[in-house]
Parts: sequence; structure tokens; C-alpha cells
Amino acid sequence: MAAGVGTPASASPAPSTRDGHRATQAAIDTVVKNGPPGGLAAVVRGRDTWEGRAGLADLATGRLPGADDRFRVGSITKTFVATVMLQLESAGKLSLDDTVDRWLPGLVEGNGHDGSRIKLRQLLNHTSGIYSYTDDADFKRKEFSTAFLRHRYDTWTPEQIVRLAMTHQPAFAPDSKRWAYSDTNFVLAGMVIQKATGHPYTREIEQRILRPLHLNSTTLPGTRVRVPGPSGRAYSKLTGELAGPGEPNSATYDVTELNPSLAGAAGEMISTTRDLNRFYQSLLSGGLLNKHQMKEMATTVSIPGAPGVSYGLGLMKMTLSCGTEVWGHNGGIQGSISQSMATTDGGHVLSLNFNGDWNVHEQQVVQAEFCGA
Repeated sequence: MAAGVGTPASASPAPSTRDGHRATQAAIDTVVKNGPPGGLAAVVRGRDTWEGRAGLADLATGRLPGADDRFRVGSITKTFVATVMLQLESAGKLSLDDTVDRWLPGLVEGNGHDGSRIKLRQLLNHTSGIYSYTDDADFKRKEFSTAFLRHRYDTWTPEQIVRLAMTHQPAFAPDSKRWAYSDTNFVLAGMVIQKATGHPYTREIEQRILRPLHLNSTTLPGTRVRVPGPSGRAYSKLTGELAGPGEPNSATYDVTELNPSLAGAAGEMISTTRDLNRFYQSLLSGGLLNKHQMKEMATTVSIPGAPGVSYGLGLMKMTLSCGTEVWGHNGGIQGSISQSMATTDGGHVLSLNFNGDWNVHEQQVVQAEFCGA
């Protein structure tokens, strides 16, 4: 069980490898000053590279964030899963127009859910209407309140996660042309990959993406609870044990160790800023998908209440205040908030992580890097 720890020390920015990213460094400093203990970011723009940091990676030892630090990337995992699905479509192993029932018969049913009406592409772009298991009140209590300290090592199977989602009504019918983010969608996508290939989705990601791109610091831990080194610690305020939303506690808890099966194909991955940059560079420059599959991935639907933001197949598009269009994904899991965004051709890419999950405004860093403010 994690004990409460003290208040973070003042931010300690690292010198940049190149000039010209002062606004980005200032944004990292501001986020850390007002919230999480520490943060780090890496940028590649053509031949220019830059890395920045602020605050502390470890409150107990005073260790600073390092450029090679590994961290849990949360929902950034979704872009990797979607990429594999599109590769499988290109190879003729499946079609994104297949229904969920074609691959997982009888699994998505009950309380209005019907897998025979939901296509695989609707899993990847969150238009399926399937209930997100992470919204379940008991799940939230176990995983995001102080009850997490007792449940952090629990194992969740994909089947258990889907069954939990099926105890609720869907957000909407799959043919209603609406959008709602659901982590259950990508748990199901991981199960489809296994059915289509005979291998776990983790193996397919490793063989199709991690090894070819030499993403040697990126792992899919399954049920392994520790983050491999080098790494800092991850911190959360957690909430009280009442189900539903609550005010954060004043204490800060070390939540680094956890069983990532609670996220699975929706968010279990561990990586680094450098590896994430290499992945999105390769993806957006055409190194992982052919033109047809890339066009499918980049066909987006609007996100309600988020002007300038839309969602493709495991890939998000944002139009920033300065008019620059960037693509990527964000990710959050206990004690870790991450984001990777890149220009359309992958020529300018930013990846970042903050090691606390309260009062994090990571979009300030994206805005600073791509718009200079």
C-alpha cells in the first residue's frame, strides 16, 4: 500500500539541446508549478531535436526527470492497436466493415448492446455506442479512489471487462452517427486481433511496430506491475471511496505499481518520449500503413463540445489556435498523463509526460510548441 508523500520541490528545468523552445519549456514549468510533481517532453523537427523537463521524477529521492525515462502512456496505446488492425485489413485478415459478432459472436449483447450491428471501424473511431467500462461506478471506486490502494494488483481479463460494460445500456445505437469515447471499444479490438491472427494483440504490436521501428524502450506489460527502469514515480491524489466524482484528497499517493490489465488494449503500454516520437513520425510519414489505410485512419468524426477536435481510427486531429493542424493521441492512467502530437507529415512531433494526474493542462505545452505561445 502506498503511503502519502510530501509536496513537490520547485521545478528544475533542464537546459535545452537547442534554442527556440522557450515557450515550450515555460509551459512545462507552468504545468508543474500548478499541479504534478514533474514533467518531460521531447521534440523532433526535421534534424532539430529538443528535450525539456521540470520538477521531480521521484519525490522521495529528489531525482530529476530523465530523457530516457519510461512511463505509462495510457490511451496512446490505442493508436498502436488501430495501426495493427489496419495492417491486418491490408493483409486481408479482416475487414473494418466486419461486425463485432463476426469475430466475437455473442460477446457484445445485453441491455441494448448488439454486436451484430457494430462494425470494427466503429470500435476504432468510438461511434459504436458501447458503454465504457471505466464509467462504471464500482470500477471507478476500485481504481481511482483510495480503494485503489487495496485493488492495485487485481487482474482484469478482457472478457471480465466486456461483461462489466454489458451490464449497462449503450450510450446510443451504432447507426445514430454519434460519438462517445469508450475504452471498451479498444479492449474488444484487442480481442479481435487475437481471433484474426491467433496471437495476442501485444505480440502483433511487438512484431509489426516495436521491433521494425526499434522501439526498444516500449513494452506491453500485461499483468506485470512495475515500470522498467530508467523511470520515475507516478503520483495521484485519488478521491474518497464514494462512487462517482469527488474532490481530490490533500495527500499525494505513489501509484507507480499497478496491474495494467485494468486498461489492457485501451491503455496498458509503457514507453518513452523518444520512442513515441519515432512511432508517430513513422506512422504519419507513411512508414507503417499504405495510402488507403492511412486515409481510413485519418477519416475523422467530430467530437461534441470540442471545437477544432475530431477523431479518426485511434488517431485524433486538432486544429490549434494558430491554425496548425496536428495529429496524435493523449493518454491518462493512474499517476501519468501523456500526449503525442505531430504535424500531418510527421515532420514536427512532440511527446510529453507528467507524473501526476491532477490539475494537468498538457495542452498548454502542445500549443506552445506548435504555435509558440
